[in-house]
Amino acid sequence: MHRADAREGVGAPRPTRRGARLSIGALLGAGLLAMMALACFGSLPWTLGQAEGSRTARFAWSELDAARLPPSWAPHQDDERAAAEHAAQRHPLGTDALGRDVLTRLLLGGAVSLGIGLSAALISVVIGTAYGMIAGYAGGRVDAVMMRVVDVLYGLPYILLVVLLAVAADALADRAMAARLAAGASVDAIDRQRAWVNIATLLVAIGGVSWLTMARVVRGQTMSLKARPFVEAARAMGTPRRTIFLRHLLPNLTGPIVVYATLTAPQAILQESFLSFLGIGVSPPLPSWGNMAADGLSELNTFRARWWLLLFPCLALGATLIALNFLGEGLREAMDPRRSRRGRST
Repeated sequence: MHRADAREGVGAPRPTRRGARLSIGALLGAGLLAMMALACFGSLPWTLGQAEGSRTARFAWSELDAARLPPSWAPHQDDERAAAEHAAQRHPLGTDALGRDVLTRLLLGGAVSLGIGLSAALISVVIGTAYGMIAGYAGGRVDAVMMRVVDVLYGLPYILLVVLLAVAADALADRAMAARLAAGASVDAIDRQRAWVNIATLLVAIGGVSWLTMARVVRGQTMSLKARPFVEAARAMGTPRRTIFLRHLLPNLTGPIVVYATLTAPQAILQESFLSFLGIGVSPPLPSWGNMAADGLSELNTFRARWWLLLFPCLALGATLIALNFLGEGLREAMDPRRSRRGRST
């Protein structure tokens, strides 16, 4: 192999997937996920916009006269309503205990849950990929020490770490916001900043502890690729490590990274919803599927159960998780080299 070929990566095999085809379940999952993401993120200008005749955002606009209305496409008319302007309202998914439209909050809650979950999954993929590549390529004592750190983190209660990080960050944020409030900052500005800090805390807490499996997978693949002739030739020719990482190792790791990223995303979304369900995730009035399900669960304990407050958030969360799992499983099967070889042999 010529020196220039080793540097440019000529001769380094690239993963070929010409015979790979996604299953029907994976295509259905991808389509469902795309529709939900389009509906949630595409409606952000409307859900975050101001309600008519008010300075309040549409997702937080409450009408106590229209509280706990069941789902209906027809206008709700009730002669017992005192205010005539609330006598005709359309709420396809009903309203909550404060008279807020469930559909509006469900769309914004989906954007929040999907955004936090997918971003946290991206953080975990970046950390796990970098950590695993360094450990697998370095080998020896460096690899042993790095993997012992992963083993120690694996032995700790996973969800407890996320809860502790979220609670500690919330306490620090509360102190900082209290200091700003004492300095004369407006309450509205502090509330907006508090919401952004809360979301950033969840991203760091979830993404910072969910990279362990990714690191192990990437480490094993890197150790296998490191012994391949094209990597040994590049090292013998004096190719910089950065070039080896970017042009030789990373392209051949794309398949496992994509597959495990699609399997990490539903886990991150579920963790965000679980933390919000416990009250230490997304803070009200900003909705997420988790805190909406918590509000709906409290309504089931009343004399007259309001089932729609629990059903629709759980249905949206379950459909998203199923779609992501179908997509991840389909990608895993499509990118399996043994499956590709069997397809070529037939």
